[in-house]
Amino acid sequence: MDIVTRPRILVVGAGFAGVECVRRLERRLSPDEAAVTLVTPFAYQLYLPLLPQVASGVLTPQSIALSLRRSRRYRTRIIPGGAIGVDLRSKVCVIRTITDEIVNVPYDYIVLAPGSVTRTFDIPGLVDNAFGMKTLAEAAYLRDHVISQLDLADASHDPAERAARLQFVVVGGGYAGTETAACLQRLTRNAVKRYPRLDPRLIRWHLIDIAPKLMPELGEKLGRSAQEVLRRRGIEISLGVSIEKAGPHEVTFTDGRVVPTRTLIWTAGVVASPLIATLGAETVRGRLAVTAEMSLPGHDGVFALGDAAAVPDEAKDEKGAVCPPTAQHAMRQGKKVADNVIATLRNQPMQPYVHKDLGLVVDLGGRDAVSKPLGIELRGLPAQAVARGYHWSALRTNVAKTRVMTNWLLNAAAGDDFVRTGFQARRPVRLTDSEYTHSYLSPEQVRAQVEGPAAQS
Repeated sequence: MDIVTRPRILVVGAGFAGVECVRRLERRLSPDEAAVTLVTPFAYQLYLPLLPQVASGVLTPQSIALSLRRSRRYRTRIIPGGAIGVDLRSKVCVIRTITDEIVNVPYDYIVLAPGSVTRTFDIPGLVDNAFGMKTLAEAAYLRDHVISQLDLADASHDPAERAARLQFVVVGGGYAGTETAACLQRLTRNAVKRYPRLDPRLIRWHLIDIAPKLMPELGEKLGRSAQEVLRRRGIEISLGVSIEKAGPHEVTFTDGRVVPTRTLIWTAGVVASPLIATLGAETVRGRLAVTAEMSLPGHDGVFALGDAAAVPDEAKDEKGAVCPPTAQHAMRQGKKVADNVIATLRNQPMQPYVHKDLGLVVDLGGRDAVSKPLGIELRGLPAQAVARGYHWSALRTNVAKTRVMTNWLLNAAAGDDFVRTGFQARRPVRLTDSEYTHSYLSPEQVRAQVEGPAAQS
């Protein structure tokens, strides 16, 4: 008797790209056409652009963590774990499960959407003393940490310690860093009113970036408007400056300044997931080099997209242009790559990915924002309406939309809460703890892992 098995489609990563791909595969493939499996450490899709609002307490963590197991309609198998290596020749993905078991999962088609990790540099003390803003746990912990600095400063009898605890340094003048500094500064400004013993003038926020401009993608006028908003709030902006070394109690800038602080937040960009390095394939600035159809040249059935792939930007005339690692591209790439996987299964031609950028939105908290939808420059409340409207509409489920809207309305009506949960109070969580970058295998280790069971049998 002939046993006919369904083709196995393995999707790595549950970010914007991976989830959109899986959902489209489920909608457009019949159950007997293929078996779909998703590898992710957490069974939710994180809406990253709203992470600073979780850190500042405007939104609750679960409001931007969209469960992948909520609906009974979905048939994808979810493997709780992380992909730590891929052997393209054997068509095997090596996965470390949440129980720390290493397993080999074979596939016929693989969609690589592992996303990115925080970009760090060889700066003394950085990974041991800085906080990141890339995961839900980091955002929730950072809120606790910032509020705890106010509590500890209020309890301290040492003026120097009190001043150090009330200084905060954010590195990175992109969207993540700017929004994080803006939202958290607003939190501390409002919270300090509840601490009669603390002088509000002691609270100082520093936003630094090695680049000459904040968020250059916004353009000259909007970028300058964002800086004016931040400076008006009292945030000290230093451009052309980075970190020389980071200690547990102070940070040294490259211009020689030494800032006593217990809070260093590192948001200086991202790099492709270390998983990409395990493939031994061609990369472009660390991102996997793929075709406009998001397939890997020379390897049938291998697709890559999102932050981890250098997808050619066909909407631009510029030669060699690749799509930026933004949510709007990742979501649309996920749908297109699903269509191309289905086309390959059905022996139909694939289609290139083409999308013209819709614009940029930056929420600075409160009534402050700058936005550039379709090239139209907006500031203040109109920009805020566009920013929040865009984020709200991009949320994938009605449950998430309801939670986010409720949080926004409650915050607008009742103001901020200054509750410190204390759920991680006894163990500091730094950059080195949060993204598990030490877990990935080298290409040689992947090959040994894949060949090991066969060699032993």
